[in-house]
Amino acid sequence: MVVKRIRYRRAAAAVAAGALPCLAFPAPALWWFAYVALVPWMLLLRSAPTGRRAALEGWLGGAGFIVGVHHWLLPSLHVFLLPLAALVGLLWIPWALLVREFLGGVPDPGRATAALFLVPAGWLLSELARSWQGLGGPWGLLGASQWQVPPALRLASVGGVWLVSLLLVAVNCGLVLLIAVPAARVPAVAGVTGCVVLTGAVWLWLPRPEASGALRVAVVQPGLVADGPDSTEQRFAAGERLTRALAGQRVDLVVWGESSVGGDLAARPDLAGRLAALSAEVGAPLLVNVDARRPAGPVPAAPGPALAAALPEGGIYKSSVLVGPHGPTGDRYDKMRLVPFGEYIPARSLLGWATSVGKAAGEDRRHGAEPVLMNLPGRPGVRIGPLVCFESAFPDMSRRLTRDGAALLIAQSATSSFQRSWAPAQHASLAALRAAEDGRPMVHATLTGISAVYGPSGERIGPALPTSARTARVYEVPLARGSTYYVRFGDWPVGACLALLAAYCAAEGARSVGLRKPAPAPEPTTPPARTARG
Repeated sequence: MVVKRIRYRRAAAAVAAGALPCLAFPAPALWWFAYVALVPWMLLLRSAPTGRRAALEGWLGGAGFIVGVHHWLLPSLHVFLLPLAALVGLLWIPWALLVREFLGGVPDPGRATAALFLVPAGWLLSELARSWQGLGGPWGLLGASQWQVPPALRLASVGGVWLVSLLLVAVNCGLVLLIAVPAARVPAVAGVTGCVVLTGAVWLWLPRPEASGALRVAVVQPGLVADGPDSTEQRFAAGERLTRALAGQRVDLVVWGESSVGGDLAARPDLAGRLAALSAEVGAPLLVNVDARRPAGPVPAAPGPALAAALPEGGIYKSSVLVGPHGPTGDRYDKMRLVPFGEYIPARSLLGWATSVGKAAGEDRRHGAEPVLMNLPGRPGVRIGPLVCFESAFPDMSRRLTRDGAALLIAQSATSSFQRSWAPAQHASLAALRAAEDGRPMVHATLTGISAVYGPSGERIGPALPTSARTARVYEVPLARGSTYYVRFGDWPVGACLALLAAYCAAEGARSVGLRKPAPAPEPTTPPARTARG
C-alpha cells in the first residue's frame, strides 16, 4: 500500500512538474522562470528507481507540459485534448531516460559533462518530433519563452529558436548537478558559465541587421463581431470603416487580419470593387485574407486581372490577397499548413467523431502548394512574404521566404475563439522570434488582437494592439539587408544534436555487443602428450 501511494504521488508530481514551464510563456511571460522550470522534473526523473519508472514519469510530465501550454484549447477540443496530450507526451520518454542515465546516482565528472550535452540534445529531439504539423506544430518550444529577451533573440539569429532551447535546458541541467551532485560542481559551473559566455559573445560581437529604409504599414484590427448570419459582412464593414480613416497618412501598405473577407473575390466582384475603391481612397494597397469557398473552373470576367483567372479546384481556402486601386493585383497566397482539428481532421474516417465533442472542422479546408512573394506596388524591389495564422510558428517557412527575397514578413491571424485566454499573447510573441531569426521585420495582424510589429532584431516597434482595441494604427517599420546565420545555415543545432545522439547510441550499441561476446577458450596449461610410434 505504501509503495502504491508513493507511485501515485510521483505520478502526480511528474504531471505538475511537466506543466511548470508553461508559466514562462505569455500570458504570464515569466521568461526568467524558463532557466529553472525543468529542475523539479529532472530531479524527479534522476531519482526514478528503474528505467521503466523514468519513462512513465517522462511521459506523464510531457503530457502535463502539453496541457499546460495548450490549455486554452479546452473550449474547442474539450476532453479530446487529454488523449492528444497523452499521445504527444510519449515524445519525452527518450529525454527522461537520458536524464536518469546521466544525472541519476552520483555521476562522475565525465558523465556529468556528457549530461550537459546529451540531455539538452534529448529535449531538442522531442521538440523536433512534435514540430510536425500533424502533432500540432512547433507551438510552445521552450526557446520561444525568451521572445522579449534581446540576448536570446540574438542567439536565435545564429541557430534559430532551437539554439535558445538548447541553452535553456543546459542551464537547467547544470542547476540540477549543483543541487543534487556536489561532486560535479566543476563541470556544472563550467557548463552554466559556458552558456553565459556564449550568449554574451554573440550579443557583443555579432553584427546587427543593416538598416535599409522603412515602410509605413497600417494594421487594421476591427475587434470582436457577434456571431450571426451577417457577421462576415459586419466584420468587412468594420475593417472598411477603420481603413478609410487612414486616408492622408501616407501609408505604404494596409494589412487586415485572417478571415477578414468572407467571400472569394473572384466570385464576389462587389467585394473586390469595394476593396479597390478603398485602396484608391487610402492611396495604398491592401493585404486582405479571404476565408471562403473557391469556385471551380473559370469565373466571369470582372475588373482586375486576378478576377478573370481560371480557378481549377474548388473548396474552402484561406488566402492572402493583395488588392490595389484597380482590384486584385494577381498576387495570392493559399495557406499551406493547416491547423489540425481546427481546419482539417487528420484521418477523418477514424477521428471524425471529434466534431461532436468540440469545435473541430466540419469540412477540411484545402491547402496551397507553395510560398508566394508579393511585389509591393509603389516600392520597387520591396517584396512581402505572407503567412497565415498557425504558420508563424514554423521557423522554416519564414526562413524560406527570407531566402527567396522577402523584405517584410507578415502573419495574418485570428484568435477570436480564444479571446480571454493566453493564446493571443502566445501567438503574437512568435513573430518576435521569426523576425530575429531572419533579420527581417514582421507584422502580426489580427482581427481581435493581439496585433504587434517587430523590427529586424525582434524588437517591438510601437505599442501592441490589445484584445480590447478596435482601431487602425500606422507603424514605421524599419527594413534591413543582409543575412543572418540562421538564414544561411538553417537548423544546424538540430543536425548537431541528432549527430551527437546517434554517436551516443552507436557507442552504447558497440559496448553492449562487447559485453555479450563469449569469453575466449582458456589456453592449455600442460603440453600435449606425445604418442610413441614404432
